[in-house]
Amino acid sequence: MIDSLRLAVPSNQPGGLEAARSDHFGHCDLFTIVDISQGTVAAVTCVENQEHGAGGCMVPVQFLRAQGVGAIVVSGIGARPLQGFGEMGIKVYFADRNRVQSVGEVVDGMVAGQFPEIRPDQACQGHGNCH
Repeated sequence: MIDSLRLAVPSNQPGGLEAARSDHFGHCDLFTIVDISQGTVAAVTCVENQEHGAGGCMVPVQFLRAQGVGAIVVSGIGARPLQGFGEMGIKVYFADRNRVQSVGEVVDGMVAGQFPEIRPDQACQGHGNCH
C-alpha cells in the first residue's frame, strides 16, 4: 500500500476524481494531481497542461516536477518523456485505458499497488497507436 505520494493523472476537462483519463499525457487538457497520505486521498488539485513550444515533450515533464509530483499513471508514453521522468525522479506507471477509465479508478489502483512501472522497452516508438 502507498503511504505518501503526489500522483499526477492526465485528465480530460473538468478534472478531479470523477474525470475521464486522457489518452495522451503530453496533450491532455489538464492534470489531476492527487495527494495520497496513509493510503487515502488527502487533496485533489487540477492544473492546466502546458503548451509544448520549445522543449517539446519535456515541457509537461518539467512542469510536473515543479508541481512536486512523484509518480504519473499513463496508458502509453514515448521513450524521451519516459527517460525525462526517470531523470527527474518521477516514476511512470501503466494502467490499461480500457479497464481503468476514471481518475478515481487510477487512484484506487495505485493505492492497491496494481499498476506496473513502465520499462524503457515498453515505451511507444513513434506516433503510432501504442496504448
